[in-house]
Amino acid sequence: MARDFVHLSDLHLTSLAGVSARELFSKRLLGYLSWRRRRRLEHRRERLDALVADFAGDDTAQIVITGDLTHIGLEREFRAAAEWLAALAPPARVALVPGNHDATVPASLAYQARYWADYLAGDDGPGYPTLRVRGELAFIGLDSAVATAPGLATGRVDGAQLARLPALLAACRERGLFRVVYLHHCPLAGVDSRRKHLVNHAAVAGTIAAGGAELVLHGHGHRDQRHELDTVDGAAPVIAAPSASAEGRSDRPAAAYHRFAVARTEAGWELSISTRGFGPGAATIATLQEERRALQRAR
Repeated sequence: MARDFVHLSDLHLTSLAGVSARELFSKRLLGYLSWRRRRRLEHRRERLDALVADFAGDDTAQIVITGDLTHIGLEREFRAAAEWLAALAPPARVALVPGNHDATVPASLAYQARYWADYLAGDDGPGYPTLRVRGELAFIGLDSAVATAPGLATGRVDGAQLARLPALLAACRERGLFRVVYLHHCPLAGVDSRRKHLVNHAAVAGTIAAGGAELVLHGHGHRDQRHELDTVDGAAPVIAAPSASAEGRSDRPAAAYHRFAVARTEAGWELSISTRGFGPGAATIATLQEERRALQRAR
């Protein structure tokens, strides 16, 4: 039985046009200046709309979004993103975790719960790690988005999440599920700069490795990044999607998303990965890369 799901990240779908000066206190001012200089030109809503239209015909595929729907975490941005999510698909089909731009200041954390609660929650309600089981797939969400000092975009998965994660991974293994762990920041060392990395990456990667997983998804770097994590159950691909709204300026890739298909095999699982998006200078969406990986697992 094959199951499909798609992965989008770093949507930056909101606009800061018309924001008042009184809304730009603290770190938000720097974010606004970045949007004025660069991000409003780089992140284009029409690119995101085209990606969504590309997979919208399949109304059964699960959708995983690894954060950064907003630019500076204003309440108006959370409202706009909530409207976009409602048009995208029902909460049962969309598994969401926030990104660092969605946690710019402490107030942004309250807005997450106010406007996105149904999309952030697991099957049993709120509280990380979240768990959503869809057929043979287990989507396990971790929150790495924390408010940081100006100039930093680091993340952290708190100790309470890490304490609960091993039992969750083990329970999903016992049920024979394909475990997809998703978070905003990369859990591996050396992928992001110290200004942007997951500060407790060793603890996060170590917990996933000890508990086992079949796939880890993240965003944050605005690039298609592919690595592996050796786990107790075998190698798990660690895959990042680029920004889903990127124009592709400078050395950054243009908007793209990943589509996954999972099938059980005699040896474990087969994972098919199709990358769809805009190639360099392209005006239409095409398949940029296709890959299949055999994941051997003990039965």
